Amino acid sequence: MKKILFLFTFFILILSIKAQNTSVEKSTFGIQIGSFGVWIHNEMKLTNQFALRSEIGFSAEILDGNTSTGFVLAPGVYLEPRWYYNLNKRQAKSKDTEGNSGNFISLKTGFHPDWFVISNYSDVTVFNQILIIPTWGIRRCLGKHFTYEAGIGIGYRYVFDDHTGFDESGGEAALNIHLRIGYRL
Repeated sequence: MKKILFLFTFFILILSIKAQNTSVEKSTFGIQIGSFGVWIHNEMKLTNQFALRSEIGFSAEILDGNTSTGFVLAPGVYLEPRWYYNLNKRQAKSKDTEGNSGNFISLKTGFHPDWFVISNYSDVTVFNQILIIPTWGIRRCLGKHFTYEAGIGIGYRYVFDDHTGFDESGGEAALNIHLRIGYRL
């Protein structure tokens, strides 16, 4: 009878562990660099599979001038709700989900203000702009602190041109392709 009770308890325990939902972390903070900038980010848990990523950093752009090639770093502020849709599947296959390691679908919303720019050219300005880009991506952790992330999406960008007398304001398609490595605290 003790063996049957033990097996029954063991069976219920295994089922309850299997039935538990894996969850995104309550909060994760880090820094990431990529070929097009550097960013500080925080992901805050909303539900078991949803997190709100807030990010501030510098986006880079390469300029091709008449005589030389240059660069521009412009500040950007982003809010990005993310749905990590495969956390349970990863856990079922005994894959790591620490640090929100998983595939995600997000809605990247951002604002690039015309506060200042860092460039090797003089008199470079960046127009105020907002963007909304649905994005698909992956995020993985290497060890406890290092991460890598890749994503792709296409969306909409609206540029506000206040600098010239011409009406250059308008919307256009925007592409988000990112490949980043990072360190999380």
